[in-house]
Amino acid sequence: MEVQRLIFKLAISAEQYLSVYKGHAKAISTLSIDGRRIEFSAEKVKPFLTRDGIYGVFEMQINEKHQFLSIKKLR
Repeated sequence: MEVQRLIFKLAISAEQYLSVYKGHAKAISTLSIDGRRIEFSAEKVKPFLTRDGIYGVFEMQINEKHQFLSIKKLR
């Protein structure tokens, strides 16, 4: 199984993430640092939510079928 690593930055305020809790937003769409479009469930980054929001550089691992494997915060 080939694992792909996607590196991307997020800057989502707590107010913006609140739309996920209200059911208005379900997905996050962003660009990886190599220019690929990434779209994933907003629930995937919920563990990184602070009082200020979600900010940082993240690494997502996906398999060859583009299925989510894991996500971690790099900085």
